[in-house]
Amino acid sequence: MIDRTTRIMLRQTPRILSIAGTDPTGGAGIQADLKSIAANGGYGMAVVTALVAQNTLGVRSVHVPPVAFLRQQLNAVSDDVAIDAVKIGMLAQLEVITEVRSWLDDCRPPLVVLDPVMVATSGDRLLEPAAEQALRDLIPLVDLVTPNVPELAVLLAEPPAIDWAEALEQGARLSARTGATVLVKGGHLDETTCPDALVNTHGLLAHSVVEFTAPRITTRNTHGTGCSLSAAMATVQARTGDWARSLAEVKEWLQDALAHADDLEVGRGNGPIHHFHRLFARASAASALGGGMR
Repeated sequence: MIDRTTRIMLRQTPRILSIAGTDPTGGAGIQADLKSIAANGGYGMAVVTALVAQNTLGVRSVHVPPVAFLRQQLNAVSDDVAIDAVKIGMLAQLEVITEVRSWLDDCRPPLVVLDPVMVATSGDRLLEPAAEQALRDLIPLVDLVTPNVPELAVLLAEPPAIDWAEALEQGARLSARTGATVLVKGGHLDETTCPDALVNTHGLLAHSVVEFTAPRITTRNTHGTGCSLSAAMATVQARTGDWARSLAEVKEWLQDALAHADDLEVGRGNGPIHHFHRLFARASAASALGGGMR
């Protein structure tokens, strides 16, 4: 396990590296990460692990570039730029996980958030079954892991939780095994509210469970929600240094992004959230104010 007692150097505009796959429609993966980082006040950088031919209806094919080129991308960033936080998303294959792990050991970024991407919103698989154990073994190297309910079950090799209480218990077991803080997400549960909780059994939080609840937003446009949440958490944590404060801030932003997702009208399937809803609102208000001036 990593030493999580070292304080990170907080920055007003943190430099965040996303290591993930692509989405040519812009709703998930690297594209969503960069939008989330910018929307939450960070400077985004990106290293591509996989080229994914997908849209709002599903995944058509995945191309994984040679891992030697992946390492060249990673070294190109870390040899030049001081990285304040890393968000890891789609890793796709065992060889990719192994290379990213090697880079983490060499580079030792101050803050790492892992979104254990296994299955897309459409149901398409994004991680080879043979790579599941390697992904589990990666968790002790990160600070925060953000699985949804099905992913949490896979990481523990258990059946999926049927309610929020069971999901929290699973989160506690994963934290106990790995040392990482687990962000347990209730979006996949059939409940009227949408709870999220930070869980850590090693005394790194004020309480072992820090829970936030918000109303569930009714929309089918949730494509890339997990990518966006994890990238935003890496960004805000690099500004605040406080996981509970970071989740409160990110959850409020994400709620608004979901509430305004239908405004975008992107695609015929599960469309993206509205990452820049606040920026658009300010621009509209400024335009309206300017139009009324003589």
